[in-house]
Formats: sequence, C-alpha cells, structure tokens
Amino acid sequence: MSGTLYLVATPIGNLGDFSPRAVETLEAADFIAAEDTRVSVKLLNHFNIKKPLVSYHEHNHVSAGQSILARLLAGESCALVTDAGTPAISDPGEDLVRLCGENGVEVLSIPGCCAAVNALAVSGLPTGRFTFEGFLTVNKKSRRAHLDSLQGEERTMIFHEAPHKLRATLEDLRTAFGPERRVALCRELTKLHEETMRCTLGEAVVYYETHDPKGEYVLVVAGAEQREEAAVTLEDGVSQVRTLVEGGMRLKDAAKEVSAHTGLSKNELYAAALER
Repeated sequence: MSGTLYLVATPIGNLGDFSPRAVETLEAADFIAAEDTRVSVKLLNHFNIKKPLVSYHEHNHVSAGQSILARLLAGESCALVTDAGTPAISDPGEDLVRLCGENGVEVLSIPGCCAAVNALAVSGLPTGRFTFEGFLTVNKKSRRAHLDSLQGEERTMIFHEAPHKLRATLEDLRTAFGPERRVALCRELTKLHEETMRCTLGEAVVYYETHDPKGEYVLVVAGAEQREEAAVTLEDGVSQVRTLVEGGMRLKDAAKEVSAHTGLSKNELYAAALER
C-alpha cells in the first residue's frame, strides 16, 4: 500500500502561526521534502523535529519528484514544505501533487498560512471573487501580454512582487489599468514591520518615487468596474418582434420571447408592434 503526501503550510514570518497539527504531521512523516533544506532545518530545530530531509525545488523537481514518488509508492509518507506558505500554490509542489494523483497516491493538505489570502483579507477590496496572478514575468513582451489579458478582468487581482522590482511593476500596472485603479500594497505580512497601504496605482507610483521598497510585497488590485449592458429601447424590442414575425412566428409568441430576454413588457411590445 502506498504512503501519503502531506502538504504542510509553513509560517510566512511568524513562527507562532505554525499549528500543532502541522508539527505532529512533520513528526510522523518518514521524511520531509523541502524547497530549501537550509531554511527548513531552522523551522525543524525550533520545534525540535528530527527527520530526514530531501531537496525538492524548481530546478530539480522533475528528478526529485520521481524519487519522492518511488518512496511514496513503496509505502513511506512524505511531508512537503516550502520556505514559507502553502506548498503547491505558485510552487513546483503542484507537479508532485499531479504525479501522486496520476499514480493513486493519497495527498492531504495541512492548512496554514497563504500570503495571497492574508493580503486579500486585509486589502479592503472585494473578496467574493478573485484571481491569483502570482509573479509577473520579467520578459517584457510576455508581461505586456499577461496584463493585456487582464484589461477587462472584473475580479480582484492578486500579484506577488519582490522589493527591487516593485517600482517597475507599479508602473506597468498603472499603464495597464489606469492611475485611478485601487490597490492595496501589503508588505512583510505577519512580520514585525507588517504594513498595508491602500491607495490608487497612481498614488503608489508617486509614493515609491521617494520611498525605498522594503520587504516582500503582495499587491491586491481592484478589478475593472462591471460594464452595464446597454438598455434595450421599446423601439429596439419592436424591431426584434417584427423580425421574428417575418420569420413565421405569431405576434403574441414573438412579443413573449423578446420580453423574456430584454426585460421589456410583453403587453407593450405586443401593442406597439400592432400599431406599426
């Protein structure tokens, strides 16, 4: 019988956010796969967890994934951790989860911190529907195409950005969405200098012209305003009714159908079509 892959979310800055269940899972696993073993060993030492560590990251995930899968199929259990946050979210762990799914290996998530969700919660922007866009590529053509594809996006958008790239990214966001679009800049979430700045993209660009970006950022950008469909006039509705009648439909049925998809009164459509 195969083992289980556990996706264990780790703190994004505050060790107090690591749950008792997460500690128990790491203690029970046969081995731990980590994005950076040097980072993860500090977490393990803090909680006095002694387990074998293997490396699993963006540059070795193909070969390391096969090795981890073989051990899982042999019956061992593995806890996957990243440097910070939830494994498999904007993370090569997604490939390991896919491999496990394809091979019938059980995958369980041990919930915890996720910077994107934390930032969304404190942003003050709509949270009912959102899209996670992660880090924008540094390739200018691909970057422009990515932002162009979001021109009409009405959901709240979430981006990650490093401090040394923040100014350029804010410029690009302002160009793509306009200077009046609302944004929340959340930095150093859960850490000592945690801060959320709520403003427009134009104001953010101006602010960082004279202030140095510090810490890791999550940018939460308001979606585009919903476009109101143009109201259908009675004259437009009558024209649609007449088209249906000319196609062989009875006037009464045509008025009923046009009313159903325009919201216009069936009786008014019928009467107006009769007059004309």
